[in-house]
Amino acid sequence: MKIGFVSLGCPKNLVDTEVMMGQLVADGHELTPQPAEADVIVVNTCSFIDPAKQESIETILEMAEYKKTGKAQRLVVAGCLVERYRAHIRQNIPEVDAVLGVNELSHITALCEGVESRKLAAEPYLYHDLTARVFTTPRHSAYIKIAEGCDHPCSFCVIPQFRGKFRSRRFESVVNEATRMLAMGVREINLIGQDTTVYGQDLGLKDGLPDLLARLSAIPTELPKWIRFLYAYPNKVTQKLLDTIAAHDSLVKYIDMPLQHASANVLKRMKRGANGDIFLKLLQRIRATIPGVTIRTSMIVGFPGETDADFAELCDFIKAAQFDRLGVFSYSDEETSASYLLDGKVDKRTMYARKRKLLALQRRISSARNRSLIGREVPVLVEGPSKETDLLWEGRLPAQAPEIDGICYINDFGPGEPKPGEMRRVRITEAHDYDLVGELIDAPEQSFSAPLQARNAFPILPSTAARPSIPVR
Repeated sequence: MKIGFVSLGCPKNLVDTEVMMGQLVADGHELTPQPAEADVIVVNTCSFIDPAKQESIETILEMAEYKKTGKAQRLVVAGCLVERYRAHIRQNIPEVDAVLGVNELSHITALCEGVESRKLAAEPYLYHDLTARVFTTPRHSAYIKIAEGCDHPCSFCVIPQFRGKFRSRRFESVVNEATRMLAMGVREINLIGQDTTVYGQDLGLKDGLPDLLARLSAIPTELPKWIRFLYAYPNKVTQKLLDTIAAHDSLVKYIDMPLQHASANVLKRMKRGANGDIFLKLLQRIRATIPGVTIRTSMIVGFPGETDADFAELCDFIKAAQFDRLGVFSYSDEETSASYLLDGKVDKRTMYARKRKLLALQRRISSARNRSLIGREVPVLVEGPSKETDLLWEGRLPAQAPEIDGICYINDFGPGEPKPGEMRRVRITEAHDYDLVGELIDAPEQSFSAPLQARNAFPILPSTAARPSIPVR
């Protein structure tokens, strides 16, 4: 049986998709990137904010058309949308044959085969190093989910309702998976979870994430590697964590730390606490410990009760903080979140204006920081030919995380033509608001062999729905 997948939302959803694909292949089924050829289509949804929910619904309806025009006999909907609207999906989209929640991934084969003889129990789920995965990312880059669920009480967030309480993977399980990936030729590993900074606390580990990073850094590899983690919670960023990042060359000097706001009033209503002054002191400590560190954050505008003064405070904070990367999201009033009951709702026009102003402010900061790189020679991970033109190749600096940050266009190959997955050095020659342009200045890696054969990236089905960026914790 041929099965096609569409994966929506953040990298955490993508890993869930890879796990479901791996189980189906292990059970003897074939995957296809062509929806018209699929006997079963699986849509792994996101519903964290309203645009993501709308995208998921549109994609489900789009894929349902293949039951009329293609070979598809079954349509399975998985993920967060199922957790929120299981009964509604069943009732209002009759084309959907089965639904699968985020804690039910092990039942994917039965649902694709049409076996629903028993009730699916929503038990805590967390994959491990022996779980089959079919990778959808480029062969040189991969994600590893080190934890599932969340215990933080953020009033705008519904993740704990869907994903459950925070639970870490076993330390050696993560190490084993990373070791296997690096042996397959992966050059960049990105650790993800709802909150990676508390990794291991539920297992009794005092410094779980720093110890894990140090261990992953020590895995022997023939060629250089990059290890980064995403989604740090600000009050869980310890000095031990910062010292560990600074001490190991293979740990990317990159901190992704969503702060969500700077006003104490707004942060209190978000049930996050702290304020802009506390954050500025933390940023100062991070930069003092890790010279040249890149810091990314995200902010929510229009949260209930956000006044003009609160927003002005946020703008002043952004000017003072000088973030390298900043994502801005309009508040999404979800009926299942605690913030839905708060007063002081901000109208959409005001939210839109605030979002534009904050993005314009950050654009100037990002442009200036990019211009400061002109003339510098820095490492680059070569991605491959540009999607825009055959005349350019694309790569990413350590400061550019996959999918969420800008890229570096390569317009001069220097001493030798590059290969996807190769690490080279590039001299930055041009700077734009978010992207860079550079020329390769060193010879190709002598022991690098491409294409890599041991780990193949499988393409998932495309969706024509507009894809919003999803704010992560």
